Amino acid sequence: MGFLLRYVLIVLLGMLILRALGKMLTGLIAGASPDQGGRSGPPERGVQMVRDPVCGTFLPPETAVSLAERGGAVRYFCSEKCRDAYRARA
Repeated sequence: MGFLLRYVLIVLLGMLILRALGKMLTGLIAGASPDQGGRSGPPERGVQMVRDPVCGTFLPPETAVSLAERGGAVRYFCSEKCRDAYRARA
């Protein structure tokens, strides 16, 4: 019985460690920007969002890559890749 209890405790401890490592890696992969205080989650409630015209992603304007067009309209993109794809289409 002692062996089984130790085995269960070791498995639970391992799961907790893996979960903690997974959360840390997710934060690193997501690339939390320094201006967000290191957080990579959703923006605060009530923040106005803009939509990327290429991929349809919604994001806060202050984190977007923008492009001012000749007519004065500003387009917002989630990445330089989407901005370049938009330029190539135009």
